[in-house]
Amino acid sequence: MLPTPPDLTLDQIMTRFATDEAARAYLEAVRWPEGPVCPHCGNADAARVYEIAANPAKKVRAGLRECKECGKQFTVTVGTIFEDSKIPLRKWLVAWYMLCSSKKGISALQMQRMLELGSYRSAWFMMHRIRFALREPAFTDKLGGGGGTVEADETYVGGRETNKPLAKRKRGQIGGVGKQVVFTLVERGGRARSFRVPNVTGKTLDPILRAHVSSDATLMTDEAGQYRNIGKEFAAHETVNHGKDEYVRGKAHSNTVEGYFSLFKRGLNGTFHHIGPQYLNQYLAEFDFRYNHRDISDGARTREGLKKVRGKRLMLHRAAPRP
Repeated sequence: MLPTPPDLTLDQIMTRFATDEAARAYLEAVRWPEGPVCPHCGNADAARVYEIAANPAKKVRAGLRECKECGKQFTVTVGTIFEDSKIPLRKWLVAWYMLCSSKKGISALQMQRMLELGSYRSAWFMMHRIRFALREPAFTDKLGGGGGTVEADETYVGGRETNKPLAKRKRGQIGGVGKQVVFTLVERGGRARSFRVPNVTGKTLDPILRAHVSSDATLMTDEAGQYRNIGKEFAAHETVNHGKDEYVRGKAHSNTVEGYFSLFKRGLNGTFHHIGPQYLNQYLAEFDFRYNHRDISDGARTREGLKKVRGKRLMLHRAAPRP
């Protein structure tokens, strides 16, 4: 069993983990707390995995291991977002820490300057690899279980300033013409889950609510019509009428999810400026992750994020199949 990796601080990254060898050892401790695991066959028997001594003359890189079960070689980066990356691991570690600790995000251009990367493209792809790793592949539980409260709301991002929500209407879309629609569920005192959706009709939102909110939860929304029918499927459904300037009525409010949107939009306007529709879910995964781990230190949040790299290799371009 490898020693428990410490919570990172920026000072530790710049001193204790300032070399690629130290950064690799830290990643191994995070990924393999019980010892190395072969990414090819899943063998975790320490007696059946051995390390090959590094030898630059024979092009044997540090951290290389061979599995006696399948006969394949691997390092801690195989099958992760780090695989085949030319960026040193020590710089990857800094990038992870900065993204996980920056409340409103950090731009690829700033990351390029800080890490002295060769191009903006490298920094941009690097950041998207991290966001891709932070995305949850599937949710196995629901929010608000045990009688909790879940707030649901939508917001609009991007597009022209003249296309404010409800300013115009387009067939199949209520408000926000020319904008992207974000639908978020926030469990009071708990987690957030955000989704890019094509519109805010009941046909679109009902399946999300059924899949992600427990039936014994209290659903909190505004008085938008798309929530009226689905609200009957939960233990209770309370609303506030924003159209009449009602924002809080006892425990009925959607201020928690509005606070989430406020933070996301500050990141969008002040850090990223523009997010393409095809990448919006990546950014939402980043903000969801930080929100869901808001009660721990920056270092612990970084360590939790690094645990998610397994099986998350992201390719910028996929080779076309041979004819």
